[in-house]
Amino acid sequence: MLHQIHDLLAPLPGTARQIHSFHFGPSSAKGKIYIQSSLHADEMPGMLVAWHLKQRLAELEAAGRLRSEIVLVPVANPAGLEQVLMDVPLGRYDLESGQNFNRWFVDLSEAVGNEIEGLLGDDPQHNLELIRSSLRNALAQQTASTQLQSQRLTLQRLACDADMVLDLHCDFEAVAHLYTTPEAWPQVEPLARYIGAEASLLATDSGGQSFDECFTLLWWQLKERFGEHFDIPLGSFSVTVELRGQGDVNHPLASLDCQALINYLIHFGAIAGEPASLPELPYPATPLAGVEPVATPVGGLLVFTALPGEYLEAGQLIAEIIDPILDRVTPVHCTVAGLMYARSLRRMATAGMVIAHIAGTEAYRSGYLLSP
Repeated sequence: MLHQIHDLLAPLPGTARQIHSFHFGPSSAKGKIYIQSSLHADEMPGMLVAWHLKQRLAELEAAGRLRSEIVLVPVANPAGLEQVLMDVPLGRYDLESGQNFNRWFVDLSEAVGNEIEGLLGDDPQHNLELIRSSLRNALAQQTASTQLQSQRLTLQRLACDADMVLDLHCDFEAVAHLYTTPEAWPQVEPLARYIGAEASLLATDSGGQSFDECFTLLWWQLKERFGEHFDIPLGSFSVTVELRGQGDVNHPLASLDCQALINYLIHFGAIAGEPASLPELPYPATPLAGVEPVATPVGGLLVFTALPGEYLEAGQLIAEIIDPILDRVTPVHCTVAGLMYARSLRRMATAGMVIAHIAGTEAYRSGYLLSP
């Protein structure tokens, strides 16, 4: 194992932070896997899974079973990890800029496309290596003027040439689910089975230039630009893996999730071994544009009547909003049929607040599809 330390731009003297990456695998590794956790720094299940995974990867490396380089970043957001206000962690948004830590990673598809134009050929492997080299160089030339930009660039530089990128997150109260692209779904479906994903949400571009999409979108956009004349492979695929809810931090679950990731990496060929049999897929993949963010029209005490993991019919009651002063009870219903995969952790709702997400089967939304 190689342990690397990456210094971030310090916002003030004496406040320097670092990102630590752990690199496993033989020097002559074929392929690269990148895994990070807790980019939203108040989401801890992935960090515990990454800790378990670090121990397992060290054992597998010692046994000579690693075929690919596997890069692990257990703490992807040291800046957000320290944001605690009156005992409440605030790791989703950067307090200085107000930006979501998992949005607005730099988009270099146009710059890379301009550089490689005229250098592409008939060999897809040549084109893949050319694009990766250009992307590495383009990221190396980027400069950061804030700690947030420095952190984003560091993570992009670590992951930009990986065949597979796994970004470990969680929701508020949720069942296991994941986000990826329709193009990557055939490769990702075994992961959904191993991890027990009860919802798999697909979108090529969900808006916001999140960490996972800053890689897949680049390859997709280059294929759109040059694919009519040249063989442009999709040189990287990414998955955001949502490991249930914020409170699901315990060793039994983390050990199961770690083993699921090991099983998937064996199935993918990054680790030598006999692949474990594939479990049934709990729920079919559905479009992210088919997700209903259920909002409450009024504020008040939030009392749920449906649990994460329940399949709901269109029009079904999912919660009541109670006004304890006027004794008014406002029912909240979903409008689409589908699996409720996540709900709010809060129990006092404000008017207009999204309280749950339902994975419907038919796309009906467009534009920006992510949560704020």
